[in-house]
Amino acid sequence: MQTNFTDAQLADPDTARSNEILRACVHCGFCTATCPTYQVLGDELDSPRGRIYLIKDMLENDRPADEKTVKHIDRCLSCLACMTTCPSGVHYQHLVDHARAHIEQTYRRPFMDRALRWTLARILPYPGRFRLALMGAKLGRPFARLMPDPRLRAMLAMAPATVPKVGGKDAPGIIPAEGERKKRVVLMTGCAQRVLDQDINAATIRLLTRLGCEIVIPQEMGCCGALVHHMGQTDESHAAAAKNISAWRAVERDGGLDAIVINTSGCGTTVKDYGHMFRTDDRLAEDARRISELTVDVTELLAELLPGTDPIGHLNEAAEDIAGIDAAHVEESSDGPVRVAYHSACSLQHGQKVTAHPKALLKRAGFEVVEPKDPHLCCGSAGTYNLMQPEISAKLKARKLETLEAKSPQIIAAGNIGCMVQIASGTSIPVVHTVELIDWATGGPRPSKLGSADFGVEDMPRAS
Repeated sequence: MQTNFTDAQLADPDTARSNEILRACVHCGFCTATCPTYQVLGDELDSPRGRIYLIKDMLENDRPADEKTVKHIDRCLSCLACMTTCPSGVHYQHLVDHARAHIEQTYRRPFMDRALRWTLARILPYPGRFRLALMGAKLGRPFARLMPDPRLRAMLAMAPATVPKVGGKDAPGIIPAEGERKKRVVLMTGCAQRVLDQDINAATIRLLTRLGCEIVIPQEMGCCGALVHHMGQTDESHAAAAKNISAWRAVERDGGLDAIVINTSGCGTTVKDYGHMFRTDDRLAEDARRISELTVDVTELLAELLPGTDPIGHLNEAAEDIAGIDAAHVEESSDGPVRVAYHSACSLQHGQKVTAHPKALLKRAGFEVVEPKDPHLCCGSAGTYNLMQPEISAKLKARKLETLEAKSPQIIAAGNIGCMVQIASGTSIPVVHTVELIDWATGGPRPSKLGSADFGVEDMPRAS
């Protein structure tokens, strides 16, 4: 794509980066085939190619964002399926991030939009506030139909029936490895996840310590910054990121650090991009690059720790067992192994390019793993998208549920809390984090989300 930015414009690092990205685009349109919003809405401007034209026009002419541009950029999920599909390597993630920052700086949204965004930014990244908000939403759910704005109705509808109690296994501190220490890692405990589902971190801690990891949970660690980053609020997102960078580098200096482990893939995609976010910051550029380098999804670390899974996540069939994971220990139904439909979160498969590890680990654990049709398409959660764009999100959720349920699974597995909440809100099939199933297969407790579901035997035998 030809661009015509001035030298003065290109002096800005973000504009220079956007210029590189725009020039890589060849207008081929392959991205439209895998864009969820284009699939649902059928509007070229709701495809990556259409949005790229809007962004180019806005940035190149150095003009404030207008209502039309904002409408179509807001409809983007940032699922990044277009980046997986693009044959030209167009880095749409950095381009749309820049566009959102420009919108935030130059466009005044309607009052209700501003109020909702302000509320989400002040509540979701803070577990204490979020817990209180959910308690209030629980009381307000019976009155959801009376709310004038569909987004308010969506927020009330998404509130869980029960809110977990304060406290869990992931309090700040150092958790020693069981037996010989093989690695020293930081576990990012998340914000919304700590409130919505404490079992995920508990399972991660049990599993990693069982495999020889000493886990550090820094007191100073906070939100990864993804939520406000995707709203274009770069000052706030960078402040949150800088706090984490400082906390994690302090851990490394105070005893070494082998990895920063993240079990919420939306956070992982953002933290792995810290190096880019701070590339022009003389004070933090090197530290940010190092943090991104150390960051792994929990399944990436498990693939390294568990012999029998090669570095790219495919099973080594010659291995008899994976560190205590034995197919014989997995509970079976009368029809054979428990059937797990694996939902690949967009932030994991497109944002981080982690695709094989989760499925390989689940298969080796003895589960029958199936994937839905069109696994590349988003479920509609996408951070706060299901709250800010509830109508489009509902259509995407319906499509995803149809394809998942068509596989007749006994369990649905996913690696991101947003996807789990989104999918669980529309199905009676238990939705469980991948790490909970691996923990179960290696001697951990049966995931509480399975309830009283009977898979053919009363209890799952413990792995040796």
